Amino acid sequence: MGDGYWMDGQTYKRILTQRLQRALRNNMTDAERRMWDVLRGRQICGHKFRRQHPYDRYILDFVCLDRKLVVEVDGGQHTDDACKDEERTRFLEQAGFRVLRFWNHEVLTQTDAVQQMIWEALQKKGDPSPPLPLPLRGREKGEGAFLFGEGDSYRMSQLY
Repeated sequence: MGDGYWMDGQTYKRILTQRLQRALRNNMTDAERRMWDVLRGRQICGHKFRRQHPYDRYILDFVCLDRKLVVEVDGGQHTDDACKDEERTRFLEQAGFRVLRFWNHEVLTQTDAVQQMIWEALQKKGDPSPPLPLPLRGREKGEGAFLFGEGDSYRMSQLY
């Protein structure tokens, strides 16, 4: 199949029959377009990324199958759907993926830092994704940094 990577759940019928991933590729947000400009063409360490890739009941924003690394670009609506994002992340981790999440504004305004975090994640093998972060107090929805408890942060922080 394609590059020789086959994983259980990769072809969920509802997604394939509705051609949802194609519609999503054709209607990407500005942040998703910027991220794709960074990831396409094996620009990071020669690793191939796919965009809007179906996996089980989800469509992954971006995925590097050979490193089992998922990159999600989240808009403000994800602050309201934190439980769904957490469930999705847990599901993907159980399937062996690592998940990185970035806010739209981080991708648009701190592209180099986002690219560096992806590069660093590609260097690591088999690290589990950290838990989903809680928003810092005093921030508007979808804005500002997120902090994790212990361990590595795969969300952007206010360090940049």
